[in-house]
Amino acid sequence: MAAITAAKEGKKVLLLEKLPQIAVKLKATGGGRCNLTNTLSNEDFMAKFGRNGRFMQDALRAFDSKALVEFFKSIGVETHAPDGFRVFPTSHSSQTIISALLDEMQRLDVDILTSKKVENLLHVENQIVAVETEGEIFYAKNVILATGGLGYPTLGADGDGHKIAKELGHHVTDLHPAMMPLQTKEKWVASCCADTIAKVELRIDMKKQSKIRANGDLIFTKNGIRGPVVLDAAREITPLLDKYGEVPILLNLTKGMNEEQITKHLKDEFAKNPNLNMLELVGTLLPESLSNELCILCEVDPKTTYKKVSGAARAKLIGLLAWTPLTVVGHDGFKMAMITRGGVDLKEIEPKTMQSKIINGLYFCGEIMDLDGPCGGYNLQWSFASGHLAGKLNKNT
Repeated sequence: MAAITAAKEGKKVLLLEKLPQIAVKLKATGGGRCNLTNTLSNEDFMAKFGRNGRFMQDALRAFDSKALVEFFKSIGVETHAPDGFRVFPTSHSSQTIISALLDEMQRLDVDILTSKKVENLLHVENQIVAVETEGEIFYAKNVILATGGLGYPTLGADGDGHKIAKELGHHVTDLHPAMMPLQTKEKWVASCCADTIAKVELRIDMKKQSKIRANGDLIFTKNGIRGPVVLDAAREITPLLDKYGEVPILLNLTKGMNEEQITKHLKDEFAKNPNLNMLELVGTLLPESLSNELCILCEVDPKTTYKKVSGAARAKLIGLLAWTPLTVVGHDGFKMAMITRGGVDLKEIEPKTMQSKIINGLYFCGEIMDLDGPCGGYNLQWSFASGHLAGKLNKNT
């Protein structure tokens, strides 16, 4: 996007890609379906990024989701939002997006060199003058770093952009893997691997973090949890894991029902069929394997009936159905992370241009910066919007 925009601005553009082909990470996004953006207003969109979200204001004003959809339409890609929120190419294939971007770059005479790993950016005092690869130097007054974060190292991410930024005097915040499965201390989750639970609410059970919530489907794994709700929460949890070693969480697995509603539901179901055992009764709310594990956790015999369960055990089970506790103790690191939490400090970047405040002619876009959002087209929209703004370049250069 930065290359296309710069070329439209009349600049001579060279895109250097260290892998044999461009946009490998883009090809993997959204399971290959490429969730480009979403239909939120700019204000609501920025709010989803937390404390750093306002940094995006100028980039979104210049190139928001509507502008992105119009841009892709102009280069032959039709899009739609089948659920009214997430925007995809109608082909539901990221290859459609990559091919269209390649065609547009070729139309604009953007030079593309693949298998070219950038080693250094050369500068005189505080002005960029050239890019150095292994054995070659390319002279340029303006350079845009669009190297992404550390997620998916098999797709080329190894932090070289952060290294270059540091060498040029920029501060890079602590980096954490985000948008990934999580491992739990509790082993009972392994018995529920076949279960996908819809509309789960996840919250962090720590005083200063109690306002952090995520919602979405949850899937149990042999050693923890995954699914959209986990991917969204992971960006908040991984930094806490580094700090505290483990992070307690609470899950509402009953589509938002509270203890009073759960109690009424169980009584109503029992009244309809007094022969139901506890496993069958809890099974009116949750899958059988999960129902069985929750009964065992409360020391309730799954085969006994509702009337034979003590009041204390019943209250414990209802409490557990309302909020199921788990303890996050680990993850698989950056190899499973879709995005990176942290990056080049935003205080050192001019939000109106994406230019460095330290080095003239140095620009940033996308995930290399300290800005990340949840699932749902947020991170791609930010990448495209910041790339568009960076490609505009400072008018004085």
